[in-house]
Amino acid sequence: MARKKLQRPIAAMAKKIREYRALKNRPRESQRFALDYETMRRPLTQKRLPVRAWEDARSENRLFALLCRLPHFGVGRTVTRKSWLWAHDEPCYWVITKVKADYTAENMDHGRAWGYLTFRGKTEEEVREIDKVMYHDWRMVPKHEEEAFKKFTPVPEETIRYLPYPPLLRAMILAQWQKEGKPITEEPMIDLEKV
Repeated sequence: MARKKLQRPIAAMAKKIREYRALKNRPRESQRFALDYETMRRPLTQKRLPVRAWEDARSENRLFALLCRLPHFGVGRTVTRKSWLWAHDEPCYWVITKVKADYTAENMDHGRAWGYLTFRGKTEEEVREIDKVMYHDWRMVPKHEEEAFKKFTPVPEETIRYLPYPPLLRAMILAQWQKEGKPITEEPMIDLEKV
């Protein structure tokens, strides 16, 4: 006969209380990502920012540093990143739909935001959480420039229909043609539409 499992309600309650206290005492995002701009260190972990990031950290803004100045935290506005502007010719931006600010943070420059992502001219259908909000390279697109910034005509992609055979396979095909007595007038090519 199997032993009956003992009920230990006090131990279970103590475990729940320990988990709750650990959850409550964990550092908030505003504490984890806080930055001392003089030493370029995070006060909580004492980790130093990479030297390459110092200039951006001093001159550029985090996403919530931009949004906290706007009415309704910038819902409906368009934001982009400096790195996207440098790397891509196509428009890359977020249209903000929902913001959840951390009101306990100093200057209210922390929190979470959601929106529609348009990356390299292709807009996603569903709302998703904006990632990398703590990076110091966010820029607000001014209202009067939003329409021109979003305007994009996709360049038609060139489709390749024929490709040359790899060298060994090409040599085998040419040898086969020569063996069959076919005249070798053109280069053997792979038709991609048939494949």
